[in-house]
Amino acid sequence: MKLVVQVKLLPMPEQALALEATLRACNQAATHASGVAFARSLKDRNGLQKAVYGDLKASFGLSAQPAVRVVKKVVDAYAALKANLRAPNLGPPTSKRHRSAVGSPVVFRPEAAQPFDDRCLSWQYDARTVSIWTVGGRMKGVRFACAPRSRPGAPARPPVASPGGRGRNTVMPRR
Repeated sequence: MKLVVQVKLLPMPEQALALEATLRACNQAATHASGVAFARSLKDRNGLQKAVYGDLKASFGLSAQPAVRVVKKVVDAYAALKANLRAPNLGPPTSKRHRSAVGSPVVFRPEAAQPFDDRCLSWQYDARTVSIWTVGGRMKGVRFACAPRSRPGAPARPPVASPGGRGRNTVMPRR
């Protein structure tokens, strides 16, 4: 069973800039990896990772785990595209929408969500802060807010893992 808990990060202005730069870099890297996957017909994680891993680290300033997460994000995007084509959610093969989806690589918006795992984002519940990897280095002490029932030890908390347990966290901007 998955538990989805919405948490709002409350960064200071300089922290917000670092987080935005991180999302931009990760999404530019994902668009680059998507182009390579499209050009070489690489749809599997291992093949794509072999082709782009070093480049993602060198060109986009990603460390090891974020580079792996970017590759996974691209592979998942192509799997979703394939499912939508089969379903025919994008119309018949003769439609303009279908041809457009098949004829070009997946592109990621600069502010698109980015998955982080426990190695890139850790939770300090008592202090109500997170420690998160950014392209500028690890940033500690980023405050967060969540519903009282979502915090560990809260009386109405469901009996499953909290957001910092083993699992995936997704960072996305909200305006």
